[in-house]
Amino acid sequence: MDTSYDVVIVGGGVVGSSIAYFLSANPDFDGSIAVIERDPSYTASSSSLSTSAIRQQFGTPPNIAMSKFSIDFLREAGTRLAVGDELADIGLHQPGYLVLAPPERAEAQRAKNRVQRGMGVDIALIEQADLARRFPWLNTQDLALGSFGLGSEGWFDGPGLMQAFRRKARAQGVDYVATTVTGLAMASPRKVGDVVLGNGGRISAGTVINAAGPWSAGIAGMAGVELPVVPSKRCVFVFETPARIENCPFVFDTSGFWLRPEGHLFLCGIPPVRENEPDDFGLDVDYDLFDELIWPALAHRVPGFEQLRMLRAWAGLYEYNTFDHSGIIGRHPEVSNFVLATGFSGHGMMHAAATGSGVGDLIAYGDYRSIDLSAFRYERIASGQPIEEHVY
Repeated sequence: MDTSYDVVIVGGGVVGSSIAYFLSANPDFDGSIAVIERDPSYTASSSSLSTSAIRQQFGTPPNIAMSKFSIDFLREAGTRLAVGDELADIGLHQPGYLVLAPPERAEAQRAKNRVQRGMGVDIALIEQADLARRFPWLNTQDLALGSFGLGSEGWFDGPGLMQAFRRKARAQGVDYVATTVTGLAMASPRKVGDVVLGNGGRISAGTVINAAGPWSAGIAGMAGVELPVVPSKRCVFVFETPARIENCPFVFDTSGFWLRPEGHLFLCGIPPVRENEPDDFGLDVDYDLFDELIWPALAHRVPGFEQLRMLRAWAGLYEYNTFDHSGIIGRHPEVSNFVLATGFSGHGMMHAAATGSGVGDLIAYGDYRSIDLSAFRYERIASGQPIEEHVY
């Protein structure tokens, strides 16, 4: 296969397929687009293994703006991503996020709330006594407050969104190529010429977009670009409980675990121990995380979970940005036709729509129009200006 495209997107997960959708839907862009996807079954895809949540509760305006754009799109995804008479069904639920804060983190949470309200996001701070009344199944003794967003936060069918972007992009003329990228042949030190494929072919590319998720550092290295993105495994555990836990939102606990309902079951997880060795691309489940860290914390925070039963688990990969845990988006300053859309550190699914729209603008117009993503440019890494985002 030797051919040429105006735009080649490396990675056909939710971010790459979102870019393909927005760019191919733009009436001011009439170029050809190819998406190269190494795993056409998407069985090991980060998008397929995501827990797929959306929150507004960030601490910096750029990430809040991404979430505001994305929730508006998710609410309209059924019709916007429809193909013919078939509407897209992404199963959006918006029961809110509840971020719990101990006394020593209360002021930091209040400072975040001021930023959120300044961005027009209505997030309520619920003091300890009211928290106990509103969520009677919650142990609030060691809490100062909870930060609760209702109506613009929740979860959705992430694999469904990814496939809806993909179907719509293909219906709009985007070609998907099932193979790996094994090299980028440089036309000059500042420009990618050809994308070298694992099936023996080459594609001449006007612009190459790196949306390869956990594999994006390797793709960047083919262009001589250093990217601080590594794979980081996250395990998701599914459990049931005989206790009645009603009106449960998405919960972030002070211990670091997260929790949300899924029908009559619950999903949960926790970041891996920082001292552990860096992850490879394996997807084996670390059951010790549940036994040693999650279960004791769950039983402390929700006494009704003392008799829970873990049913199953899976693992997926974050594209972890070791510099500041936020996305890296935009043209590389030294390779003129190499565009980055990676490093989201767990925010890729929720921010895919904003990323796709912004990068589509960048390709079609040379600047951002629908949403300004300039804060996420690669240059912030060299200049040491991080966008720090932590729940705690």
